[in-house]
Formats: sequence, C-alpha cells, structure tokens
Amino acid sequence: MNRTRIVALALAATAAALVPALGQGATAAEGTYLQDPAGGEKSMKSMWTKDEMHKVEGQLRFFPGVQYKTVTRPGPSGAPEFERRVGDPRTLAWQPSYEFGWAVSDSTLVKKALTTKEGKHPVVVHAVLRAPDRSKAGEVRRELRDRPATGRERVPGGKRIACDTGEYTVEWSVTRSGYGTVSGTLRWDSSCEQYRTAFTTGEGPR
Repeated sequence: MNRTRIVALALAATAAALVPALGQGATAAEGTYLQDPAGGEKSMKSMWTKDEMHKVEGQLRFFPGVQYKTVTRPGPSGAPEFERRVGDPRTLAWQPSYEFGWAVSDSTLVKKALTTKEGKHPVVVHAVLRAPDRSKAGEVRRELRDRPATGRERVPGGKRIACDTGEYTVEWSVTRSGYGTVSGTLRWDSSCEQYRTAFTTGEGPR
C-alpha cells in the first residue's frame, strides 16, 4: 500500500470517528446548555417569604438540542471506498429542553438563619420560549408533588425550532406553592452556523 493511500485511509477514519453513524435521526452537543443565573450547580436566584422564615431558590438550564440527520459520503481521494457517515447541514434544526433546579429552605428559630432543607414540597416549574417578534414559540409547565427540598427536573420542549431564525428569549419560573416564585430570563441565538461549518469541513459537531 503506497504512502498516499495510507494517509487517505487515516484521514477517512478520523473523519468517521468525529461524526458517528447515528441512523436517520441524531442529537449533537446534548450536554451544551445556557444557565440562568450564570455559574455552577449551586448558582441560584432566591426570594424570602414576607415573614422571612422560608426561602425559595431556582435555576434554569436551557438545552438547545441541535438535531440533524446523517448521510453516507465517499472517503477522501485515494480511498473513496472508505465510506463515512457525516452530518447533513440541510437537516439542521433545534429541539430545546429545559432543566429546572430548586431548593427550599425553612428557618427554625431565627429569621433568615438556622435554615434546614427538609421534607416534601409542591413545586411548579414553567418556561416560555419567545421568538424575536415576542410570539410564543414553545412552553412547558409541570406541577411536581411531594418533591425533596432540593432537586432537578428535565422537561422536553416538544417543539422543533428552525435554524437561523433570530435571537429567542426564555422566560422561566420556579414556584414553591404557598411560599413564592423565583423567575428569570435568558437569551439564545438560534444560529446553526458553527454546525453547518463543521459538517461542511468534515469535522463534525463540537
């Protein structure tokens, strides 16, 4: 086997590994998300009840969930029979999901002090995805009963969003019934350019 063919086979193998064969449907960058408030796992917005004896904290992680189909392409020059599965940029779209985090604290003796996170709580999570023209592009709401004082809940959005349709706004809230609500917003750019470029160059999604 000559050197040119060896190099071509190596390049084809590398490209194939970057975009796995995922059948007709695929989800890339599943772990990529936007968070409000920004920061780590424990970064949350909070509010106290009027008597300052109960605190509600909340957080949203928005997963854009890029979707695409794969197609079969021939290998590089020198090894065209070494076929590979690559993302088809014409099929790119988004299918968001929402992950809510919460924490409920109760003061035992002193206001805003000596708090505990115990018991079961009714929690309501809600999010609205608004298009650039402020119309409602998606909405999720879930009533969670008997949940621990700290927890997380992932909710599928159930709506497909076209690529490159502008900047969207996510309005979200976490409510502990009887205590109060924390809420926030975050912005999301629906551009698929980075994925389109990656598929065109054969590098796959990052």
